[in-house]
Amino acid sequence: MIFEQDTPLKSSNKYQHNNKDAMQPLCNHIRTLFFFLCVLILAGCVSAGKDFNVHMVPQIQVQQTTRAQIEQMFGPPWRTGVEDGKQTWSYGYYNYGVSDTRSRDLVVRFDGTGKVVSYTFNSNYPEDQKL
Repeated sequence: MIFEQDTPLKSSNKYQHNNKDAMQPLCNHIRTLFFFLCVLILAGCVSAGKDFNVHMVPQIQVQQTTRAQIEQMFGPPWRTGVEDGKQTWSYGYYNYGVSDTRSRDLVVRFDGTGKVVSYTFNSNYPEDQKL
């Protein structure tokens, strides 16, 4: 049996090699994603929103507090919107943990003159229950 060493191999290995090369960037992305997922799990929490000064909530007075005063107390709103034709500003902070989730949010509704017509504050932080 004689083998010619200079003859190129004709097999599917060349195709498979190119396929592996094409898959390499995808594998790198998957590894990176997996790494960040592990970091998040080990860190134990993910947060969203923007924390705000909850101790100012009792100072809101319906039909007296203005939009400018709300912004002075809490800063710019995290979200804005419209509810029943009234402009709304929302402040919220949500902290999702492995064994515990904490959240607090404030929604303020304004009339056409820019005064507070109503507001809602919700929280499951123990220290906020005294407000």
